[in-house]
Amino acid sequence: MNVRGFGVKSKFGWVKGMCFNERPNVAAFQETKCKNLSFNWVCSLWGNCDFDFIQKDAIGNSGGLLFVWDTTSFVVESALVSDFFVAIRGKWCGSRHETVVANVYGPHTDSKKWEMWNTLDNVLQNIDSAWVICGDFNEVREQSDRLNCVFIQARADRFNNFIVSNSLIDIPINGKKFTRISDDGTKFSKLDRFLVNDNFIKLWKDLSVVALDRRESDHCPLVLRDKVIDFGPKLFKVFDEWLNKDDAIRIINEAWVKPIIGSRKDCMFRDRLKNVKNDLRKWSKSEFGSLDV
Repeated sequence: MNVRGFGVKSKFGWVKGMCFNERPNVAAFQETKCKNLSFNWVCSLWGNCDFDFIQKDAIGNSGGLLFVWDTTSFVVESALVSDFFVAIRGKWCGSRHETVVANVYGPHTDSKKWEMWNTLDNVLQNIDSAWVICGDFNEVREQSDRLNCVFIQARADRFNNFIVSNSLIDIPINGKKFTRISDDGTKFSKLDRFLVNDNFIKLWKDLSVVALDRRESDHCPLVLRDKVIDFGPKLFKVFDEWLNKDDAIRIINEAWVKPIIGSRKDCMFRDRLKNVKNDLRKWSKSEFGSLDV
């Protein structure tokens, strides 16, 4: 989300409330208008200490980027700070697949826009990973993305060329047509979005983007969600025959005592059950073949 500066106390409380309600794995903030944010400040915003962060300082009272991620969900191996974006490269816990997430705050001038697209092009072409590029691009893709604002076709063409040439997917936003509204309520633009590549789609197949109420900013916060939850309505069958096997009891006991990293007891209990479920699935398949469980 583009916070349009963290200087107002009510805005800090609003963002803190969203972090508490949404429980994001990764959060990307643009236009922080801040320098040298401390660990304690970010901890208060995030709501716990199971995080790490990287920032790009504002220049004067302009710009500034902040990336915060849950270290129990995403392990960052490296980071890249550019004039136009901050990118983190790592792996989701329990996954062998590498993901790069880029937090973008687009410039306003034509020359700087071209520089940003060229820089992103070079990075994308040299890193073969699952990609998520999110943020305030300060650009639109078509005329219908603006209302009562100047639309420049050449800028939109360059943005679309960037998306097509890098085989990116623009995930549709649910809830709102525009993501930025001017202070006087007369100008509307769709400047914020999530762009992902096919490798990311393969990891998270049920993605959706939801626009939240903007309240304290001129931009709507966007949330990228995966709708399928492993411990949700899909049932897990346990067959009585399994309990007659000594191996089944051993599998359950070993899965239950696997190390769990986390601070909330309810989440730790959930993850223990998931470990048991996953290990029993693997054991059942090798012992009995496919039983559709």
